[in-house]
Amino acid sequence: MDKTISTVYDPKQVEEKWYKEWEARGYFHAEVKPDDPAFSIVIPPPNVTGQLHMGHALDNTLQDILIRWRRMQGYNTLWMPGSDHAGIATQIKVEENLKNEENITRYDLGREKFIERVWEWKEQYGSRILNQLKRLGASCDWQRERFTMDEGCSKAVREVFVSLYEQGLIYQGSRITNWCVRCHTALSDIEVEHEDQPGKLWHVRYPVVGEDGIYLTVATTRPETILGDTGVAVHPEDERYKHLIGKELLLPIVGRKIPVIADSYVDPAFGTGAVKVTPAHDPNDFEMGVRHDLPHVVVIGMDGNMLPEAGKYEGMDRYACRKVLVADLEEAGYLVKVEEHQHSVGHCQRCHTVVEPLVSKQWFVKMAPLAKPALDVVNDGRVQFVPERFTKTYTNWLENIRDWCISRQIWWGHQIPAWYCDDCGETIVSRTDVTVCPKCGGAVRQDEDVLDTWFSSGLWPFSTMGWPEDTAELRQFYPTSVLVTGYDIIFFWVARMIMLGMAFRQEVPFRHVFIHGLVRDSQGRKMSKSLGNGIDPLEVIEQYGADTLRFMLITGNTPGNDMRFYWERVESSRNFANKIWNASRFVMMNLDGYDAAAPKAPYTLADEWILSRLQQTVRDVTNMLENYELGEAGRLLYEFIWNEFCDWYIELAKARLYNHEAAEARATAQSVLCSVLEAAMRLLHPFMPFITEEIWQCLPHDGATIVLKTWPKADEALLNPAAESQMNLMMDVIKAIRNMRAELNVPPGKKSPALLQVATDELAALFDNNSGYLRTLGAVDNLTIGRLDDAKPEHAMTAVASGVEIYLPIGGLIDVPKETQRLQKELDSLDKEIARVEGKLSNAGFLAKAPNDVVEKEQAKAAEYREKRQSIQERIAYLASLV
Repeated sequence: MDKTISTVYDPKQVEEKWYKEWEARGYFHAEVKPDDPAFSIVIPPPNVTGQLHMGHALDNTLQDILIRWRRMQGYNTLWMPGSDHAGIATQIKVEENLKNEENITRYDLGREKFIERVWEWKEQYGSRILNQLKRLGASCDWQRERFTMDEGCSKAVREVFVSLYEQGLIYQGSRITNWCVRCHTALSDIEVEHEDQPGKLWHVRYPVVGEDGIYLTVATTRPETILGDTGVAVHPEDERYKHLIGKELLLPIVGRKIPVIADSYVDPAFGTGAVKVTPAHDPNDFEMGVRHDLPHVVVIGMDGNMLPEAGKYEGMDRYACRKVLVADLEEAGYLVKVEEHQHSVGHCQRCHTVVEPLVSKQWFVKMAPLAKPALDVVNDGRVQFVPERFTKTYTNWLENIRDWCISRQIWWGHQIPAWYCDDCGETIVSRTDVTVCPKCGGAVRQDEDVLDTWFSSGLWPFSTMGWPEDTAELRQFYPTSVLVTGYDIIFFWVARMIMLGMAFRQEVPFRHVFIHGLVRDSQGRKMSKSLGNGIDPLEVIEQYGADTLRFMLITGNTPGNDMRFYWERVESSRNFANKIWNASRFVMMNLDGYDAAAPKAPYTLADEWILSRLQQTVRDVTNMLENYELGEAGRLLYEFIWNEFCDWYIELAKARLYNHEAAEARATAQSVLCSVLEAAMRLLHPFMPFITEEIWQCLPHDGATIVLKTWPKADEALLNPAAESQMNLMMDVIKAIRNMRAELNVPPGKKSPALLQVATDELAALFDNNSGYLRTLGAVDNLTIGRLDDAKPEHAMTAVASGVEIYLPIGGLIDVPKETQRLQKELDSLDKEIARVEGKLSNAGFLAKAPNDVVEKEQAKAAEYREKRQSIQERIAYLASLV
């Protein structure tokens, strides 16, 4: 077996090699094994339009860690991959391509030809993001890849739609919906992003009919909708307006008479306490209109332009109309005043156009009957959110849920399985395509709308496993074990999967919902094209490797919280990979003549310590993974591998490795190094799969791949708290000696005597038996061990570590006059710097003109310099006491 690795770690070569190998050998594929325990995850399907971004990289790294860990634990592990057809987003993308490349629209092609084009685009670009996930190391079962519009998923969508319709839970209705004038489609409430932005509040007076000079003033943020007003509402208990309830007003500019109505919805404290009612253009006004039987006057069209009902403003864009109408109101004396007003404005989530509330005929799902079981399973713990605080986000939304508008006026997606007969007016909803009317035999036409994308992705956990058929996959892998997702789609996706899973499988779709935050830039801003602050994960992988990116994303990250992307953290993770590589290379270079069966010397204190620390690390990391504390698990591994194994144990083992004469002691050191490094690679594998496979393959091992190796289990017999305590004491003393040497500026190669004074014979024996550690790592050449009540040496630096007094005699270590001279020179230079900075900070002109952050930096610099000066002065004084 080749037991060497290259001098320098080349992530690109290693990652490409191993991913091909893993895929070719089918290590990620899961067959149904009814007798084996199962662990399954369905991937949150990325949009076919998508490219890998940092959010995907974090989300899929978290999933891959869980999947790889459970696979190693012996579970029959399925990670179901796939992508979402992303109705509006994909249609817009293809329409843009048609416009740019052929200067045609979808209407030029017609529906059938356009959909063919979208399928062609999907075949060409749709798998791009899934291939990018492979670069990340995602160990999905690629043989089972699904698509929300593939044949099986489409069958499930139609079954659910028809079934809900038959139960009376899907209906058609004319309701006010969020309408995107750019995408030309209705949007559900949660596809609308509300943003606070500055606006105006126009105060307009409406004359009271029959009462000259008497007006009722209303305040509105949307004066263009005045043209569609059919009433003005006041609160029934508002004493200012009680006398006007039931009277009529004259609608400014239009001249239409409209009633004053009383409705408790009105907030008397907002604006003037009188609210114009436009049932055709505001959801709350729509409800008031229903309560008071007010007519609908539609003045804004589906394209955002004014309709004939708007009179002379017909054909204007809604905002152009606003400008002209306000001028007309002012000229006619109706405009009282205009106030600046911050308010929340709804935007289309896809194209960011301001949404227009419009009345239209749409398909809806009745949500209340579906919401109750979905609330029950979270309240009784059948589904658990991690962190638990997100339960409130979920329950609040479900408790206040509104019916879901599921129809979209686009062509790409699941066309609604409803047909209309123009001869007899029959509506037919069917699981199979309908060609003639079953009632009269007349011709039929299918509803042109498609379903909201979230309708099909809401079925994802069971549609991907073959439902509505009763498949072996469903029986083994459903419910899935955990859903990993961002907090931003709890409403869109999580709630709907739970609702539909309960309705059609009578079972939750997953046991846990593991919520993570967003990846923001170093300033805490959301990454976006408009800010130009996005960082491409593939560029990071290209430059630093996938393992580095993965480890950076999960460390320093706690469940549910946003994280910031810092290049310094990427470099820190890259350094960790290099540290592992170099340490492994050192171990392999010192395995010459290694024979696992050779006679061995008893374990040293360092052996007992590192083996005990390994068992504790296995226990702690496993526990953290069980509790979805993946970032903390990564931190523990970093601490163990970098600090304990590399910085301490390898250094302590070197003396035995280099002494070929003491064969048994050398064999023990080799054995411990091998077993600890091999177990550490298994522990680290879910986090950094590529580098661990490369190293593991070069270590003595059995089995074909680390991917399928057994996850380490803590060996209780090797847990040794006494050895850990003793070794911690040894390390504290060594660190104290190193710190004193650094303070004295002793050259690294120069050895020094040391005196330890301890309280007990046991401690004296501990240091005596392990004096080699102090000699090697503390650069001690002559060690004396005494008792605490012994005389204290003169002219020695001193430190105390865990009750042990440590003395480092100065004589011969340093040239006191020379060191004093060096420190004095450093102090003089520092005094000049302090004078310069303090001069700047006392300059009124600088303080007035410089930005706050610049001033703060100078203040921090001054504080740092003063602290350093004090430290140097103390060292000079100490040296003076030695002369």
